[in-house]
Amino acid sequence: MKLPIADATQVRAYASGLFARNRRDLLTIAALHTFAAIAGLAGPFLLGRIVDAVTAGTGNRVLVPFITVGLVAVLAQTVLVRFASRTSMVFGERVFAELREEFMATVTSLPLSTVERAGTGDLVTRTTNDVNKLQHAVRFGVPRVIVAVSTITLTLTACVVLSPLVSIALFVGVPLLVVVVRWYLHRATPAYLREAASYATLNGTITESVEGAATIDALGLGARRHRRVRADLHEAFEAEARTLDLRTVLFPGVDLAFVLSPAAVLVWGGYLAANGHATLGAVTTIVLYAYQVTGPVWELIFWLDEIQVAVTALARVIGIQQVVPDREATGEVPTDEQVSARGLRYAYREGRDVLHDIDLDLVPGERLAVVGPSGAGKSTLGRMLAGVHPPTGGRVTVGGVPLVDLPLAELRGHVALVTQEHHVFVGSVADNLRLAAEHADDDQLTHALRAVDAWDWVEGMPEGLDTQVGS
Repeated sequence: MKLPIADATQVRAYASGLFARNRRDLLTIAALHTFAAIAGLAGPFLLGRIVDAVTAGTGNRVLVPFITVGLVAVLAQTVLVRFASRTSMVFGERVFAELREEFMATVTSLPLSTVERAGTGDLVTRTTNDVNKLQHAVRFGVPRVIVAVSTITLTLTACVVLSPLVSIALFVGVPLLVVVVRWYLHRATPAYLREAASYATLNGTITESVEGAATIDALGLGARRHRRVRADLHEAFEAEARTLDLRTVLFPGVDLAFVLSPAAVLVWGGYLAANGHATLGAVTTIVLYAYQVTGPVWELIFWLDEIQVAVTALARVIGIQQVVPDREATGEVPTDEQVSARGLRYAYREGRDVLHDIDLDLVPGERLAVVGPSGAGKSTLGRMLAGVHPPTGGRVTVGGVPLVDLPLAELRGHVALVTQEHHVFVGSVADNLRLAAEHADDDQLTHALRAVDAWDWVEGMPEGLDTQVGS
């Protein structure tokens, strides 16, 4: 089973909703960067005016005032950029925190049967690689894109206002830029999806090989697993190489477009100035603007590539929200805590039962040991008794209600599954327990430990609930 991946429409809707909830911060960031960009336009503009003044023989009169204004503009830009950058970083952290917390809430509420069938590789990749890619784009990419778009828009507007005729040459490189970027975008999303999927498969293979190392060694399967890892590595390499091939077309094409615009402004502007259709100062200013705008455009293209990676990661991260519940509540309430199984059967493949006609009754406080060779179905039986998997035949009930008819939150109040694959987080015993109930006090923690006969063990520790555990 593969965990679902959100489509483009769902990704856009999710991103739009996320930014809509932070509209005020976005507007503040855009305003600060707009004012900073306006201050940054002052330098080339004043230099152009100085050129015109020198040409007219009045340079001595305007030099000092223009330089003073230029210094004030630089100081203003520095202050505005400082506040804009800080606001942008805070915005990025806030949005990513919101996204991360929502993602973790979704992951921890996934149906256990889905997690079991999907395997560890895909889920591990989504909670590590994909979240890391998303983190980079949200924290740094979104603010930088806002900066780039604001700067490009204002610079082009200033050029057109200053001299529409000279500004025509600015757009010489645009057709090439559009063609290259469209070519790239058409191929980028499938390529990055393939790359993410290949890493999910690779992570799954490596995780399975490490966790099952003893079994692999005992059965002499080392060579087969080695070939599997090499095959998955090769697929990941090929997928990564494909995205690299796309970038080797995108970046040179963008560089060429950047070279064309300033060169065209110089040639065209020189012709217009020589024929009296533009001032030398206007040409100077627009040439400087042409060079100045290449930085934001290049940054926009760079983040366009990074955002393609992030969009792919976001599609995988929010895709798990599409996992449907594996049970429907009937509203029945258990009358007691007795667990019963009648005529229990289970088959991983249709027609091939691994468990047959099991009848079982468990009362609170009773201990039952299930003994059998590896593969006999002990873990499968445990998962059915915990309500993780519905049986293929028969039924498992608690207090007379089938486990698969209870909502997961209510089910966990009656039956819990504790596996050997546990993890202890660094912190106190109480810290670990509060992962399940954040606001539980010490009395509630003690009650929970007594319910599973673990209080005597914890009480015997040097500092009881405050004993530090984990590594």
